[in-house]
Amino acid sequence: MPGCQSMTTTYEGEQHVIAAAQHILKVLGENKNLTGDFRRVLTELDSHLSAMTIITESKRRGFSEVEEQLKCAERKVMRWESNPSLIWDSGPTEASEYIQAVNEIHTVMETLGGLSMNDHGRPKELAFRAQCVQQIAMSRLEEELYHILVQHKQSFELKNISFPSRVDFVYDESFVSVEDEIVNDTSQRDKSGRESNEYIVDLIDPLLIPDIKSIASVMFASGYDREFCEAFIGNRKDALDEHLSNLEIQKLSIDDVLNSEWDILSCEIKKWVRAVKIIIRVYLASEKQFCNQILGDFGSHDSYCFVEISRASIFYLLNFGEAIALGPYNPEKLFRFLDMYEVLADLHLDMEGLFSEVANSFVMSEFHDLLRRLGASAITTFLEFQNAIALNASIHPFPRGEIHPLTRYVMNYITTLTAYGDTLNLLLKDPNPVLETDSGQDICTSAFSPMGCHLRSITSTLESNLIRKSKLYKDGSLEHIFLMNNIHYMVQKVKGSELRLFFGDEWIRKHNGKFQQHATSYERATWSFVVSLLRDDGRTSLKERCRRFSNAFNDVYKIQTRWCIPDLQLREDLQISTSQKVIPAYRAFLAINSRNGSDKYIKYTSDDMEKMLLDLFAGPSMSLRNSHRW
Repeated sequence: MPGCQSMTTTYEGEQHVIAAAQHILKVLGENKNLTGDFRRVLTELDSHLSAMTIITESKRRGFSEVEEQLKCAERKVMRWESNPSLIWDSGPTEASEYIQAVNEIHTVMETLGGLSMNDHGRPKELAFRAQCVQQIAMSRLEEELYHILVQHKQSFELKNISFPSRVDFVYDESFVSVEDEIVNDTSQRDKSGRESNEYIVDLIDPLLIPDIKSIASVMFASGYDREFCEAFIGNRKDALDEHLSNLEIQKLSIDDVLNSEWDILSCEIKKWVRAVKIIIRVYLASEKQFCNQILGDFGSHDSYCFVEISRASIFYLLNFGEAIALGPYNPEKLFRFLDMYEVLADLHLDMEGLFSEVANSFVMSEFHDLLRRLGASAITTFLEFQNAIALNASIHPFPRGEIHPLTRYVMNYITTLTAYGDTLNLLLKDPNPVLETDSGQDICTSAFSPMGCHLRSITSTLESNLIRKSKLYKDGSLEHIFLMNNIHYMVQKVKGSELRLFFGDEWIRKHNGKFQQHATSYERATWSFVVSLLRDDGRTSLKERCRRFSNAFNDVYKIQTRWCIPDLQLREDLQISTSQKVIPAYRAFLAINSRNGSDKYIKYTSDDMEKMLLDLFAGPSMSLRNSHRW
């Protein structure tokens, strides 16, 4: 039988070649200096040679053993089609047997693919049958994969992941009073930048990773890589959406954002800032690691799946930022713009690590565009703030000469801004800064920094506005009290906060002199005339001088006890200074005229008058002392 002899000779030749090749691989594998990549190549070659042996053996033996192998694997697969239980819930043995059966089907299909199509089409029939069983198995593996991913996902406690919080600033378009307490904790804001801790968590029970990998391996080997990826991506996208929901992120359209009230948007931005940091630094970093654990051995599939999983959520978060950056650029938005800018700048390296591949450059392009827009919006808003101060007009003088709400607002506003000093300096120097800055010197602490210059310009604009408002007072003395109160408040805010670093000691000395000059001008405008009534001009009688002085003092007392100096120390200093001007002159007058029978014309003793001067500037709640004297 020449045909059989020829086939046997060919088979034996093939087996010799394969055996020789396997021997070479074995010898090479015993070399301990091989790299991991080279050793993996040797393993793959050995697997291919083993498969060739099986195929060659099958050609010699015919179809009987192949058919029996298919029947055995088919029974294992079809048994689960009538079983409502899930394979991976039934134990590791059942799962392992099922994976083995699917591998056997794949082996059968490879074997049949290497045989000639004769024997009345029997190989073709077996191949079709194997393909049908394989499709059933693949469908079942998709279900099992989804079940494992759902049932064994692990959530992490959000309360255990904390990032530095920022100080909130209360804004009102009418420049109403802003409480000083809101900025007291500004210095506690974290300025250290990126946290050193890595927040990688297990999104799926680590014990299930080998099972998921085994499903991936058999589906990829069977040519069902697309189906595996679709099922995997679908599940992981759902998990990411669920996590966004847990972070209270509402999916708002651009129109929703543009039409929302600021109070609502401000709350959404706070949630966005925290969510972006958790999603990028924690969740997506963990998701990328998970994708690599499952698909790292299958070329670029891990990167592809990760991008598909994260794309929609990342773009939603970026689009929300784009909508916020559109404006308008009202002062209250500045802090939120800066919060959003800083969190993205802080996450720049994280994003580069997640989407470093060239194919993912579109994600980084959108990220950088948003960063630039937020930076530009922040600077536009900052510069517009100064214009708003200049345009703030008043029709009526502010009651009692107190600290104007505009002064409180502006000083508290810029005090809060010091927490963003590094960022504002960077943006003011360059609207499109390079994110990796060489911080050899802390420009935030320099009075000559861009932010320092802008802040001093803002307070200069504020002073000009206050001078205009002071002209609304009909009483020149109250005009000086108003300016003294407001400039003193500005100085105290600068001295008692980080603003001192931006303004410098020279500014403080200059403005100390300004409010002290207004105090002196007040004394001159009010008390120089009153004290002058005590002088003997040679024409006015003692009785008339006493009457005129008492009436003038009473008028001042009635009016100026209703004026207000809120700062207790400033009030006390002015009361003492006034006493030092008035009381010595009054005592000298009493001493000179004591022998002329002046007692019957004197309404107040010097002690009475000294006590009454301590009632000045206490505000409307102060009742008139010694009212029986009027």
